[in-house]
Amino acid sequence: MAQVKRIRRKVNGIILLDKPKGFSSNAALQKVRWLLNAEKAGHTGSLDPLATGVLPLCFGEATKFSQYLLDADKGYETLMQLGVTTTTADAEGEVIERKPVTVVGADIEAVLPQFRGDIKQIPPMYSALKRDGQPLYKLARAGEVVEREPRAVTITRLELLSCEAEVASLAVDCTKGTYIRTLVEDIGNLLGCGAHVAELRRTKAGPFNLTQTVTLEELEAVHADGGNEAVDRFLQPVDSGLEHWPLLQFSEHSSFYWLQGQAVRAPDAPKFGMVRVQDHNGRFIGIGEVSEDGRIAPRRLIRSE
Repeated sequence: MAQVKRIRRKVNGIILLDKPKGFSSNAALQKVRWLLNAEKAGHTGSLDPLATGVLPLCFGEATKFSQYLLDADKGYETLMQLGVTTTTADAEGEVIERKPVTVVGADIEAVLPQFRGDIKQIPPMYSALKRDGQPLYKLARAGEVVEREPRAVTITRLELLSCEAEVASLAVDCTKGTYIRTLVEDIGNLLGCGAHVAELRRTKAGPFNLTQTVTLEELEAVHADGGNEAVDRFLQPVDSGLEHWPLLQFSEHSSFYWLQGQAVRAPDAPKFGMVRVQDHNGRFIGIGEVSEDGRIAPRRLIRSE
């Protein structure tokens, strides 16, 4: 008997999930996509299975703008286990070395300035970065270690929240591509006792924070009561991740030509940069970039069906 293909819905918007521990980002995405029965979906950068917290999930037209959330700054809180070094620099790895811990909070405070601002990190072997088409974590599992180029990142906030016995809590705000595992491991090495990430929680992703998130349990409960469409109430607007961008409203005439791919002029446009665009009815129709001649060139469009 032939299997009936599931007909998925056209769903547009962003769900801000508080990703549970033990889920990969893709597994979390596919679960929420199933709850919505959404046709098209994508996430905005991976969180390790160990990590929890803010994971924006994009559906439908919102996937056109997921790259801008991927590139956005992030915020984290992490528990740093002192005195223990692991293969993965987190609690999921095998213990490599144990050392006695004699440092106190003041010692940690003293080394943190060296990691604030613009720094360079060597990506961990247990990462999704690829070498010759192979993810580094696969090479690491096979016992291979390859040379990795240092990567420039920026730590805008690095604060010691608490320190009790051999566990310290840190708050980190950083640019995309920052490895908190590497940061914690490097701090531990500088302290002389080693360290790894015991827990990791993402508190911010671009303009979004934990207060705006919904848990998988909440989504499942609403779905159980009302089905796919009941979950729609958790959807944020398609352009909610770009609300810090300037907003322009075009006339009906300008909207028509802009949606045909033509650059147009707009009153009150900034002199440069990216902008959000609404049509004369206040509907979000895409993003544009201010060109040298002052016109708004379309970059990503949303056309009504």
